Amino acid sequence: MVDLLTLTLEQQAPKHNHGEVAGFTWQWLGEGLLQCTPKAHYRKTIVLSAGIHGNETAPIELLANIIKDLFAERLALSTRILFVLGNPQAIRQGIRYLENDMNRMFCGAYKTLVQDQETQRAAQLEQVTAQFFEQSDKDAQRYHYDLHTAIRASLLPVFALFPYQTRAYDDFLIESLKAANLDALVYHNSVGKTFTHFSSEMLHAESSTLELGKAKAFGQNDLSEFADIDQVLRAVISEQALPQRKKPKIRQFKVADSILKQSEDFQLKLSADAPNFSTFQKGEVIATQSIGDYKAQDTQVWILFPNPKVKIGLRAGLVLKEIE
Repeated sequence: MVDLLTLTLEQQAPKHNHGEVAGFTWQWLGEGLLQCTPKAHYRKTIVLSAGIHGNETAPIELLANIIKDLFAERLALSTRILFVLGNPQAIRQGIRYLENDMNRMFCGAYKTLVQDQETQRAAQLEQVTAQFFEQSDKDAQRYHYDLHTAIRASLLPVFALFPYQTRAYDDFLIESLKAANLDALVYHNSVGKTFTHFSSEMLHAESSTLELGKAKAFGQNDLSEFADIDQVLRAVISEQALPQRKKPKIRQFKVADSILKQSEDFQLKLSADAPNFSTFQKGEVIATQSIGDYKAQDTQVWILFPNPKVKIGLRAGLVLKEIE
């Protein structure tokens, strides 16, 4: 049994760094990194990551429970899988990140920052993820689910974001997200520096970032709220049929623009606790700063991840348009 979460929280290594149980072999690849490979042929190779932001604990607990059930043989493993607890230092401290947002460090962006534990971790995650996919069966389809929770409420509580890519988005990935009863899918319009953009662009994985509710401390999560995504992930890794969707048709959005903070006088025309997917009508001012006002350009737009406290030069929100 490898209790990845406890090992990570206690900054410990397992007694052995590899082994096997009925049905699969496992290998501990370093802090917060566990690889499991079925003994039988597999058709999918999957990265399941959480804790890129250290205070988003529910997805971390969800993955920890999946690992426990795999080792206890309560869950069959039919896909090759890499479990990633992304930012161990931030996880132990219960904070989003130490110095800089790790989910803006990928695709080599860590090289432009002052080198520290987080930039080193981002480099390690790129290397380990690349090796994991490269060492998998050549005909295995590559997937990456990066699990998060949001720092604010949302009018559409659970949703997924797809990295920008020029190839078509994968049908199975979309169907699995629909089966997980997500409320919305959001498609990026430009290259990014997220973990899922790295796995999609550089490693040709079918990738998605999932936002699954609000960030809470360890021990404060009601994991029953995450039952739908838990059921889907278990079905995916055991190659079982996906559950039937219970919600109305999923809504789809595309990113129309990013609002950049370019001066200290930057302000968003939203209350501090305004939820994700708040709306603006054409002509309404969304943000102000010394270079000029930012106004809604379309009949109706939605705002995602509004955060005026980001550093200058970083994104303070996404402007979305709904896809009919």
